[in-house]
Amino acid sequence: MTTTQNSRPDEAGAAGAGGPTGRVAPIDDPHTGPAAGDEAVETATAIDEAGGAAPLPYEAGQVSEKEARQVAEAARESAWDRPSFGKELFLGRFRLDLINPWPRSDPAEAARAEEFLRELGAYADSEVDGAAIERDAYIPDEVFHGLARLGAFGMKIDRKYGGLGLSNLHYCRALMRVGSANPAIGALLSAHQSIGVPQPLKMFGTPEQKQRFLPRLAAGEVSAFLLTEPDVGSDPARLATTAEPTADGSGYRLNGVKLWATNGTVATLLVVMARVPAAEGRRGGITAFVVEGDSEGITVERRNAFVGLRGLENSLTRFHDVFVPKENIIGGEGKGLKIALTTLNTGRLSLPAMCVGAGKWSLNVAREWAADRVQWGRPVGAHEAVAKKLAFIAATTYGMESMLDLCCLLADDDRNDIRIEAALVKLYASEMAWKIADELIQIRGGRGYETAESLAARGERAAGAEQLLRDLRINRIFEGSTEIMHLLIAREAVDAHLSVAGDIIDPDAGLGRKAKAGARAGLFYAKWLPTLAVGRGQAPGAYAEFGPLAGHLRHVERTSRKLARSTFYAMSRWQGKMERKQAFLGRVVDIGAELFAMSAVCVRAAAERDSHPENVELADLFCRQARLRVEELFTGLWSNTDSLDVAAAKRILAGRYVALEEGVTTPPADAPWVARWQPGPSAAQDVRRRIPPRS
Repeated sequence: MTTTQNSRPDEAGAAGAGGPTGRVAPIDDPHTGPAAGDEAVETATAIDEAGGAAPLPYEAGQVSEKEARQVAEAARESAWDRPSFGKELFLGRFRLDLINPWPRSDPAEAARAEEFLRELGAYADSEVDGAAIERDAYIPDEVFHGLARLGAFGMKIDRKYGGLGLSNLHYCRALMRVGSANPAIGALLSAHQSIGVPQPLKMFGTPEQKQRFLPRLAAGEVSAFLLTEPDVGSDPARLATTAEPTADGSGYRLNGVKLWATNGTVATLLVVMARVPAAEGRRGGITAFVVEGDSEGITVERRNAFVGLRGLENSLTRFHDVFVPKENIIGGEGKGLKIALTTLNTGRLSLPAMCVGAGKWSLNVAREWAADRVQWGRPVGAHEAVAKKLAFIAATTYGMESMLDLCCLLADDDRNDIRIEAALVKLYASEMAWKIADELIQIRGGRGYETAESLAARGERAAGAEQLLRDLRINRIFEGSTEIMHLLIAREAVDAHLSVAGDIIDPDAGLGRKAKAGARAGLFYAKWLPTLAVGRGQAPGAYAEFGPLAGHLRHVERTSRKLARSTFYAMSRWQGKMERKQAFLGRVVDIGAELFAMSAVCVRAAAERDSHPENVELADLFCRQARLRVEELFTGLWSNTDSLDVAAAKRILAGRYVALEEGVTTPPADAPWVARWQPGPSAAQDVRRRIPPRS
């Protein structure tokens, strides 16, 4: 939960320039976007290709729906200069050659990383008291020192700057390992280097910036990413923090308030997103700055507390006339949102790593408990009702891990565009891990609902399933809420269509643009549509090299074409209104996620069949379960209550059913839902925490 792990614990829309990942909503955010038809009040009009915008409106939040979408659209990566398995899958092209054979890590680098993982695991087992962190809501200074001594704060930093230079694969395995000791530690390390200062500098920093900041971070200083604001989540056009250039041109003065910055109370280096006003000769726009955490004018006004991840150091931070030298801009003025989105293409992989770890932990507890606990004369795992839950946990954990490992390996060879794949695994793993934890509690019964501390006090094994459920819940919100991830992935999935036919449905496009788009679309669809009729998946012997898994791959190939046909039909039917069909788009994305997962498990299991023949069984089980989910999703594309639900929601919002709320005590109405902030110096006590140097 930073601001790009900045999360939105109170809303479902945490994906955009403001959400837990700072990911921008490509289509409307149903939770934070302005209502349809809202009029702009002194809105900005100068949107440049880098996601910049003109000065903020008179009052923050007064931004039209159209402009909000323009800012989000301008910030997304538009080029596809590298192949993408996910993009092709949504187009009905099953490019198995992009993931098969299963990618491999460099053996020498893997051996070096494995040694670090052993040391990290030993440290986590012997020195990290996860129960104490949960109880005290506090990661001790000694743990910070121990992690720094091991190099854990520099896992993604290149070795020439003092870091470990781990691959994405081994970095995610490290997060999974230490996060299993306590998830707040995984969040600490992830927020620090997946979206904090190291990753943006690695991708966009100057040599001087890297030399100045990265050695400090590799040695153990902590970083944070600050994007979300009290009234700005997934709608970056409303960003209110400003960066006014100084008169002498030496730098900028930052003013604003940032919310939900993970590591914000302990970070000594910050990435801050702020709006530079447009002026003559200056485009301005949302810009990324590296800011010293102890700069004059910065006040950490409070440490936020959540239902889970109790050890998280998450802040509300105020900036009042904070000077930042111009040398601390990352990538140039107006490039901030694009930097955030690009960073997240790989940074988003850290969250599913901890979801996979949760699945493994759940499988261990469920297996041992279900074999030991006897009811009605049999172990509970032998009863079909529980057996189905065990099968789901095992198969889904294998599926999540296969997706994650594949994404990491594809990212490591840098020859693939993984923006869709990384988003899919984040979406899929966060949803499935939550279901796994819920099923684990059901298997454990009353003991699943009981705290680990209470279990231990009665002399029973301290398996805190309820804590797991609390800690996992935020993953469906930060780094892109499920709702926003659906829309973000859907936008990328239909990019090929919009690139050739977008002007046809654009109300602002003139007749000339529409005519050119019609010609382009005619050529594209004349070639593309026939490919959706027949494919390799219809040949009985196709993919025979995958043995018992071949039938599942044939199913994926056929289903990807069916998905592409359904998407094309929906675009033809709804045209420009399709962006409002968020439930439909969500199902399309969920089908794509299942197909991606099936592909990953089949290729992985086939590659491992000599060393782990049992994984072929897991892959087959997963695919059979996934096919049932896909079938249900396809039914839901056209048989649903979506329009009825939307109509009902309008009546609910209008208060038609307010009588239904009577008879209970509701929250007091003595405060606003979103607290307003005023510019100026802080009147609050600074609650920042500084980790003392290692002795």
